[in-house]
Amino acid sequence: MTQEDIDASKAPLIEHLIELRQRLLKSVIAILIAFVVCFFFATDIFNILIRPFEAAAGTERSIELIYTAPQEYFFTQLKLALFGALFLAFPIVASQIYMFVAPGLYKHERGAFLPFLVATPILFLIGAALVYFMVMPLAMGFFLSMEQIGGEGKASIQLLPRVSEYLGLIMVLIFAFGLVFQLPVLLTLLGRAGLVSSAALKQKRKYAIVIAFIMAAVLTPPDPISQIGLAIPTLLLYEVSIISVRLVEKKREEREAEKAGA
Repeated sequence: MTQEDIDASKAPLIEHLIELRQRLLKSVIAILIAFVVCFFFATDIFNILIRPFEAAAGTERSIELIYTAPQEYFFTQLKLALFGALFLAFPIVASQIYMFVAPGLYKHERGAFLPFLVATPILFLIGAALVYFMVMPLAMGFFLSMEQIGGEGKASIQLLPRVSEYLGLIMVLIFAFGLVFQLPVLLTLLGRAGLVSSAALKQKRKYAIVIAFIMAAVLTPPDPISQIGLAIPTLLLYEVSIISVRLVEKKREEREAEKAGA
């Protein structure tokens, strides 16, 4: 290889690195802008996230949360702002990723990649909604059931969660469910790449059941409601993934049959 060939190969690489830097810069700016907006409304967002707790406690009880360090609620607001910023900025970040990758794909590959890009945030939001409207109220109801009314020979035991601990709990659950709901996207992409097959997924179903409950035990609080609430949707998504991979295989077989006929 001559020096001219080496220089020619360096030029496209430098152009790609410059474009990557520009895409990353735009993504970071989008996250920073969303962070500032979310920090301004951090208290309002936190009050929205408390509603599952209120639903579990009922209308007769007023919700009380505490913070035990002067800076605790401030740092909680920072975490909350970053949490909201990642949600708001995701469409921009995803579009930057797509625009960086798209020029290197064939036309039919770009058409196949776009639905997965759209499905990713939708499935994440479905997982987050499941946490917000069902799992979190059930989990908080379970924790509240452990309270004890004081009396003769009994201590009064009440749940007074710290703001940071409550936010940490609901954020962990939302991210855990949101990531698990990406299972159909991940397995379908692996199926398109030929790395997994629907037959192999069916054969590994019993292992998937065990792994789903292990993941649920690791990713959720140590209460049965949260763990079952994550494990069951995971198994349902696994079955959906098998169907999706099988559809991909059928399309591949049809294309191969057309090529053979031609």
